[in-house]
Amino acid sequence: MKQYLFTIILTAAITLAMSWGVWQLSLRFKLYPGIRERDVHTTPTPRLGGVAMFLAIAAAFGVSAAHPFFSNLWARPETMWAILSAALLIAVIGVIDDLLDVDWMIKLGAQFLAAGLVTVVGGLQILSLPLGELVVGSSWLSIVITMFAIVIVMNAMNFIDGLDGLVAGVALIANGVFFAYSYMLARDTGASSYFNLASFLAAVLIGACIGFLPMNWSPAKLFMGDSGALVLGLLMATSAVAITGEVNPTMLNAEEFGRSQLLGAFIPILLPVAVVLLPLLDFGLAVLRRMGAGRSPFSPDRKHLHHRMLDLGHRDRDAVLIFYAWTAVISIAVLLMYLGTREAWIGDYLPGVAFGVVGVAACLVVTFLPSHASRPARSRTTTQESA
Repeated sequence: MKQYLFTIILTAAITLAMSWGVWQLSLRFKLYPGIRERDVHTTPTPRLGGVAMFLAIAAAFGVSAAHPFFSNLWARPETMWAILSAALLIAVIGVIDDLLDVDWMIKLGAQFLAAGLVTVVGGLQILSLPLGELVVGSSWLSIVITMFAIVIVMNAMNFIDGLDGLVAGVALIANGVFFAYSYMLARDTGASSYFNLASFLAAVLIGACIGFLPMNWSPAKLFMGDSGALVLGLLMATSAVAITGEVNPTMLNAEEFGRSQLLGAFIPILLPVAVVLLPLLDFGLAVLRRMGAGRSPFSPDRKHLHHRMLDLGHRDRDAVLIFYAWTAVISIAVLLMYLGTREAWIGDYLPGVAFGVVGVAACLVVTFLPSHASRPARSRTTTQESA
């Protein structure tokens, strides 16, 4: 655990320092676009925070390569280099888009190329699904499923990048819960070391989000832009794919392994989805809405979930905090279900279900409480609409 804490602190410190430096350079050389029609902020603000986040992530990878405790991660160096190369590609295309507005087809092609680096070069693929011992039937099908999963999560995270501190905070909560699960899973499956790729990536992302939030909290001095949101989504999806290899689908034999292991076998699907449920929901609704109107699924609009919350009358910071609450309630509820069966709590998974029901009810009340209020069309403290 000390090594994980070291990774988090190191990444956070580098991200904060780099964010301040990127902010200063961006202001000095005016590396920020003007206000666009679809934007909801009114003051030109640098969008290159993703550069700082990527540099900190790369530094964490470099330290892990030199530290003997992390040697098992580098037993297959092609995997680590593939992940880092994919992140670099996304960061570069994101920076270009943040400065020049790249065509969505080019961005999508780069995203699939990055996903291909992770799956084909890095060898990280969804080989089995804990659904009745379902095994993906062929290598090409596994690659296709994994690539699409990565690209969907990347865009889901990017689509919610519309309020100060929203993406960084949601990712911080999601990766915090995912880190706890991946660490416990490594122990429960009898791994020789509690250090694994999924936990490492989660720890790095926790540190990057902690370090970036001070610069991104309302009113934001710096936006992470596409380069930040897409890299976060890429690494979150990669860690979720990596965790699927920690559970053998034969664990679904309830008679042999019992309810605790049975529920645990389903968590690799439930928990990664739970921690990004709101971004995935927003992404799905946006795609359906735009395609239903005969538009590109990546054409920007002002009808995302966070926009609707603003229209309900929430202040910017309140809307962000409500998003945090939704993310925490849903992801922690699933984690508690696993903990309850694993630790043989009274009722097994029922405490987790109860927490989820109460939490969702509370979130619904808070979400719709100010529905009688009106909302100005623009706000100084909200960030740009990314997609």
